[in-house]
Amino acid sequence: MSRTIDYYFAPQSPWTFLGHERLLQLLRASRREVRVLPVDYGRIFPASGGLPLPKRAPQRQAYRLVELQRFADHLGVAMNVQPRHFPVDGNPAALLITAVAQHDGMEAALRLAGAVFAACWREERDIASEGTLAELLAETDLPPERLAAAHAADTRARYDAHTQAALDAGVCGAPTCGVDGELFWGQDRLDFVARKLGI
Repeated sequence: MSRTIDYYFAPQSPWTFLGHERLLQLLRASRREVRVLPVDYGRIFPASGGLPLPKRAPQRQAYRLVELQRFADHLGVAMNVQPRHFPVDGNPAALLITAVAQHDGMEAALRLAGAVFAACWREERDIASEGTLAELLAETDLPPERLAAAHAADTRARYDAHTQAALDAGVCGAPTCGVDGELFWGQDRLDFVARKLGI
């Protein structure tokens, strides 16, 4: 049995935002390690039969908003289901989180990821903006030079490798947790993650 949980997500995913704090609680309770793996769902969706949001049928887009609000209310999570800066390119934030994971460790990457999710879905901030990302580094006590590291070739290579690993594992949505070789897709599957972890 591996002691590591694989955490696949997109920084702009509202469902990941809704589940992030509960996942952190599970990690603390289980004392498992985690691999923070932002991935490019622009590659995942075509391979898995999914569609990016603007290409989904109107009734699916409408019901998505209903479900987001329903879950936000149920979980007691403050959330704007139609934020000003969405849809948004998640790659800049994903690369930054990848750089932080490499240089500062997984705890720091989790902290930054949580700040990115909140910036998008609660605070009306543009997570594709370098200015916003610089602010988030400062707010999470991380070095400003990580912005430059996010543009490095080795960071892009790691991000690409995360995405390929997700494809190889059969990931099709965000967030997905890999626990002992089993995938759990969706913030509404975290109860099953807890069972798998024996919590």
